[in-house]
Amino acid sequence: MGTIAEAARIPIIDLELAHTGSPEDVAKVAHDVYQAFKHVGFAYIKNHGVPQELINEAFGWSSKFFALPQADKEKAPHPPEGWYHRGYSGIGREKVVQMVFDKDGIAEKRKVPDVKESFEIGSESDDTLRNIWVPEEILPGFRGFFNNFFQICSGLETLMLRLIAIGMGLEENFLLDYHKNHTNQCRLLHYPPVEEELLRQGKAERIAAHSDFGTMTILFQDEVGGLEVEDIHDKGKFIPAPHIPGTAVVNIGDLLMRWSNDELKSTLHRVRAPPLVDNEGESKGRMTKARYSIPYFISPDRDRLIECLPNCHGPDRPKKYEAITSSDYISMRLNATY
Repeated sequence: MGTIAEAARIPIIDLELAHTGSPEDVAKVAHDVYQAFKHVGFAYIKNHGVPQELINEAFGWSSKFFALPQADKEKAPHPPEGWYHRGYSGIGREKVVQMVFDKDGIAEKRKVPDVKESFEIGSESDDTLRNIWVPEEILPGFRGFFNNFFQICSGLETLMLRLIAIGMGLEENFLLDYHKNHTNQCRLLHYPPVEEELLRQGKAERIAAHSDFGTMTILFQDEVGGLEVEDIHDKGKFIPAPHIPGTAVVNIGDLLMRWSNDELKSTLHRVRAPPLVDNEGESKGRMTKARYSIPYFISPDRDRLIECLPNCHGPDRPKKYEAITSSDYISMRLNATY
């Protein structure tokens, strides 16, 4: 889809000194993180602390899961309620939309299916949204691996929340205090091959342009490509965000944008058709490559009220958003999606 050069407008931030450096070193990294999220909304991060071998293994398990017979995957069904975001959703079940207050618009967008399937995982200690797993005998080790993967990603969550707080001039544990319960979501995504013609004609989609819901998203993506990020200085123009070895992609979500009174940007992004491959010998023509990605969505504790930070408003800078709980906002967005 793109090259590293095309991703140059999305900064690459080295977190090494955030792990091992002096307070001054940490402050410098925090400043870089803040600037990226203020001016782009996205960043690549390297030396983030999630071992590459573990990421490779996660993609291997994801591939194994989506290769299961459909009947086996459906033994862990996503509940009918959109807000209960756990378990397996088949192709066409979910439709990512941005116009949450436009019921007619949502209905119209639903006519074009998202050609993807997903599996949603949360914390095993979450008593509100319990995980929904396929039986262990269907895919032995799957549940154990992703419980461990979830915990390791929560360590990166802690680091990133500290850096954002420092970069914003807050006490370094300010955001951590709102994320004590790790009510996060690890999502396995598979975009199967689809006819180029359907995408070209608008009869099918990967994921339309949207913002994420919570505080922040950490994305691990494969080498296929397809992710694009809107240029916040040139609305409607999207920048390729290709796979860069050794990095993860991090972006701001709606709740942190609301917290900061739009100081930090919850940037629109989408997944378009990855590079095309010839489908020789078949009349259907050209097909996209299969794509896999693993986003880790970070959200505040459900009952916490998200309202404009004191240092983000004043007489000449009015509050743009009403206070809302994390649970109410995310449920509203999810219910529009399912």
